[in-house]
Amino acid sequence: MTQIGRRHFMLGAASAALAGPKAFASPTATEAEEELQIRIENNSVPELCAEKDNIELDFFSERLRRMQIQAVHPSYISMIGTDRYAPDWSSCDLSHDPKFAAQARRLTFWETPEFWLTGYTFPSFWRPNAVPVRVGDRVETGFHLVQLWMSYRERAEEILVFYPPDGYWRARPLPFEDMRWTAYGSSFLVGPVEVQQRPIVDFQEIAFEPETRTFVLKFKRGGGSARIRLDKIDQERIALDVSYSGAMPDDLPFASLRSMYAMQTMSDAARVAWRTKRGANWQEAEVIGFPGANATELWVGRHLPSRHNLSAPDMVFGKFQGPPAVAARTDAR
Repeated sequence: MTQIGRRHFMLGAASAALAGPKAFASPTATEAEEELQIRIENNSVPELCAEKDNIELDFFSERLRRMQIQAVHPSYISMIGTDRYAPDWSSCDLSHDPKFAAQARRLTFWETPEFWLTGYTFPSFWRPNAVPVRVGDRVETGFHLVQLWMSYRERAEEILVFYPPDGYWRARPLPFEDMRWTAYGSSFLVGPVEVQQRPIVDFQEIAFEPETRTFVLKFKRGGGSARIRLDKIDQERIALDVSYSGAMPDDLPFASLRSMYAMQTMSDAARVAWRTKRGANWQEAEVIGFPGANATELWVGRHLPSRHNLSAPDMVFGKFQGPPAVAARTDAR
């Protein structure tokens, strides 16, 4: 990538100050007319354990073929003096979680001067690690976690991570201003989300296309696929362009957000805001009591600082689009 190209890539997502849903510009009349409204169901449950994902927002639409996912620094990011990111196991009992043993390893299996992929295999994980990860002709199997790293300001920055065995993804922007690091928070799933003890996406294969910085997901359920392209990243947000080959099988969600909430100040996600098609304003609710909604855009995050993953980003789902319009054919007779 040239210096000009790199600068364009880095600055492409620059926008207004990040203050929750108000920071996102209202769509133009044309954009509003083209927006697809999707259904969001809240399947969250109360939970005391701060390390268990009890927040589950499921996204449904038979017509959905494209969307954007953003991870955005929280509105209070500039006020953080000392970050909090250590786990809190004080109210947790994970003794009944399944465990599959594996040989631990770490491997950087693709790299350029600016981006690289590093995979990890843990000594144990809750699901078998059999999903192949492909880059060109190279195929690696057995990773529990794969990180996408980026070189920025002469430092290595981890910007995206995914778990091949269960389909969970996490994203974060580059560190804000002079911060050296920020935490991950909420996770998301892309694809036919089904429940196998917990919500997952089951893959046949995950491939990475370096030229376009795109992950290609091939699903076991229904045989479809999706593409997650790293669109823009800077010190405010990371934007991912997500596209699907077709509708989800068996009326399954096309995506889900997973997070944790014990209380407002012990959470990775505490509030929800959503916008409806041609709606005059944003609507807001506490995430645990969110009734679900039909929406064209959804913000999930925090207004108050949390003792858990203080610097973790808010998440924004939007730019939902249906299948491309088919041009009318003219009879040549």
